[in-house]
Amino acid sequence: MTRQPRSRGVLRLSARPGARIGDLHQSGSLKALFPAARHGMLNAVFLNTSGGVTGGDRYSITAEARDGAALSLTSQAAERLYRAQPDETGHVEVSLRVGAGGRLDWLPQETILFDAARVCRRFQVDLEPDARFLAVEPLVFGRVAMGEVVRDGLLKDRWRLRRDGRLIFADNLTFDSADLPLDRQRMRPGVAAGAGAMAALLFAAPGAEAALADLRWLLGPTGGASLVAPDLIFARIVAPDGFELRKRLIPAVTRLSGQDIPKTWTL
Repeated sequence: MTRQPRSRGVLRLSARPGARIGDLHQSGSLKALFPAARHGMLNAVFLNTSGGVTGGDRYSITAEARDGAALSLTSQAAERLYRAQPDETGHVEVSLRVGAGGRLDWLPQETILFDAARVCRRFQVDLEPDARFLAVEPLVFGRVAMGEVVRDGLLKDRWRLRRDGRLIFADNLTFDSADLPLDRQRMRPGVAAGAGAMAALLFAAPGAEAALADLRWLLGPTGGASLVAPDLIFARIVAPDGFELRKRLIPAVTRLSGQDIPKTWTL
C-alpha cells in the first residue's frame, strides 16, 4: 500500500512592475504574506504552516518577476528538515523566472537539518539576458544549543541556472549517510572543514564582476567567491553555527542587493 504524503504545499506567484502582484495561488501548507513594498520591489514572505519537511512531503514554489518587475522572496522563519522513515524522502521544487529588465532576490532563512532527515531539493532558474538574480541558501547541521549531532540522513540540492535558455550554472550538493556518517563528511576540508553551518550564494547580473572584490572582503577567510562565468558570481561560506553564518551573510547580501536585508532576518 502506497503511503500518502504527510503534507503538500504549492505556492505560485508573479510580480508586475510597480511592486504589484500579477498572479497568486497558494494551497496546502504553503502561504505567502506581503509586507509593504520598498524601492519599487514586491516583497513576499512565505511560510510553511506544517512546521517543516519530512519524508513523503512535497512542496512546490514557482515565482516570476515579469519584464521590468522586481520581486524579493524570503521565509518567515528557518525551515526544518525533520527525521524521516528510511524509505521515505521529502521533495521541494523551486522554479524561478526573471523577465527582461527584471530582478528577483531569493533570500530564505536557514534550513536546519535534523538527524535522519531525508530531503531532495531542486532549484531551477531562468533569466532573460539583462535580468538580475540574487540567491542565498543557508544550511545548519542541527541546533548547537541543544547539543544535536547530525549523523544519519540524506540531503540533495540540485541547482540549474539558465540565461536566455542556455545553461550557465549547475551545482549538485549531496550529503548521504549511506556513504559516510554526515558528521564525518562535514569534517572533510573540501566540504565544510567541520563547520556547523554553511551557505551557497549566487549572483547573476550584468557587470556582476564589479562586486567580486567587495564580496571576498566581506566573506573573509571562511568564504570563497569566484566569477564562474561572465556576469555570474558563486560563493560558499562556512561558519561554526547559524548565528555566525548570518553575521557573514548579511553584509554580503546587503552589498549585492543594494538594500537592507529582509526584516525577518533581523538578528
